[in-house]
Amino acid sequence: MNYLCTKQLQMLKKGSKGYSILTGSCPKCHLESMYVAKNPYKPGHLFNMKERCSHCNTKYKIEPSFFYGAMYVSYAVGVAFAVAAFVIAKLFIGASLLNSFLAIVATLVVFMPVIIRVSRNIWINFFIHYDADSTASNLRNTSS
Repeated sequence: MNYLCTKQLQMLKKGSKGYSILTGSCPKCHLESMYVAKNPYKPGHLFNMKERCSHCNTKYKIEPSFFYGAMYVSYAVGVAFAVAAFVIAKLFIGASLLNSFLAIVATLVVFMPVIIRVSRNIWINFFIHYDADSTASNLRNTSS
C-alpha cells in the first residue's frame, strides 16, 4: 500500500505530466499558470490564456486553432466524469435510473469549466515536455 501511495505522489510532483495537467502550469518549466485567471469559474476568463510563459518563453498556442484537438480529449474526460457520477448515484446512493441520469447531467454542467481546462492541459502536454534544464537555468537567472 505504501508503494502505491508513493508512486501516486510522484505522479503529482513538479516535473511530472500529472502536476502540469492538474495545476494548469507551463508544461515546460512548471513555474507559472498558463491561464490569465487560475479559477476556471471566473466568468469570461475560461479560455483566456497567456501568450507565453514569462519564465521559459514557451509559446502556448503553438499554431492557430491548436486547442481544437482538446475537444477530443474533452469528450473522454466528460465520459469519465459521467461514469463517475453514474457509479456514485446508482451504486453508492441507490438512486433510480432517472435520478442517475439527472446526476450525470448536473455533474457535466457543474464541472464543464474544469473539464475544458483539464482537456486543454492534457492536450498541450502531449506536445510540450518538461525540461528540467530550462527550469534550473531560469531559476539561476532570476536569482542573480
